[in-house]
Amino acid sequence: MHLFYIFVEKFVMIQDSITDTPKEKLSLATEKEELLNAVNPENVKDNISDKVHDISDLIEDSLARILDAIPAIVGAIIGLIIGLFIIRTILRIVRKRFEKRNVDLSLRDFIMSILKFALYTLLILTIAGNLGFKTTAILGALSGLVLAAGLALQGSLSNFAGGVLILLFRPFEVGDYIENNSGTDGTVEKIDLLYTTLVTSNGIKVFSPNGTLANSVIRNYTKITNRRFEYIVGISYEDNIKTAQQTILAVLNNNGIVLNTPSPEVFVNELADSSVNLTIRAWAAKDNYWTARNSLQEEIKIALDTAGINIPYPQQEMRIINNNNNNL
Repeated sequence: MHLFYIFVEKFVMIQDSITDTPKEKLSLATEKEELLNAVNPENVKDNISDKVHDISDLIEDSLARILDAIPAIVGAIIGLIIGLFIIRTILRIVRKRFEKRNVDLSLRDFIMSILKFALYTLLILTIAGNLGFKTTAILGALSGLVLAAGLALQGSLSNFAGGVLILLFRPFEVGDYIENNSGTDGTVEKIDLLYTTLVTSNGIKVFSPNGTLANSVIRNYTKITNRRFEYIVGISYEDNIKTAQQTILAVLNNNGIVLNTPSPEVFVNELADSSVNLTIRAWAAKDNYWTARNSLQEEIKIALDTAGINIPYPQQEMRIINNNNNNL
């Protein structure tokens, strides 16, 4: 149908050009002959036949390539299944060996993460090679991708390096109670490649970046055996300091949680505006620290009340001088 429209258009142009020169008439006659050949049924049939033949060849080539690739695809699927089974077996064996040798939990999780990444990467490269992909090109692309990702994720790389440093120097382990210089404290639950998970005393999970944690001051309360707690108690200026000291020391010495060595001490720390401030220092085992610290304040307050020692509240004395002789 399209060729018919072209023929009609050319025929109209030929009719409009009857007044042209003989040379132009010859050219138009040639074009007319070409159009007649184009719409010739035999030529149209040949063109259609050629197109159908080309499409048929394309389909045959595609089917041949698919059939040729079926063994490689089936082999890749089988290799993937076997590879996954082998990786899981290796990870299970390594995990059991770690448990048998009592390897530290933080180091165990870190090594398992790296080993898992390496094994899965090797499996992907092996399957890609079996499918006919060039592994060198894949490695080159991965190298460029890693470089670009490294530039974009400098903070994450810093956290990764911090995690490695933590596992090498081991300032803390899983289960330790720590505090950093930003005031975040809690029990270490897990050390990952990028973050360390802490559980605070009120049950909140805190995810601390390893880079920041490795570069900060870390207080590890688990590595010690004993901890010291300290109070400041104010007594009235009218009360006897020695009596107050003896009363407080009696409470500390009679408490079974407080350690005798180092011995407890009570001393005057400050002569404040409204009170004489006494500093109380005593030691307890790290497991009994919070119990001792929380219970002794109540016992000291009751003992001071019994001994008649007052704990004053802040007060200010004001005197008004009236220079006017007239009493109002």
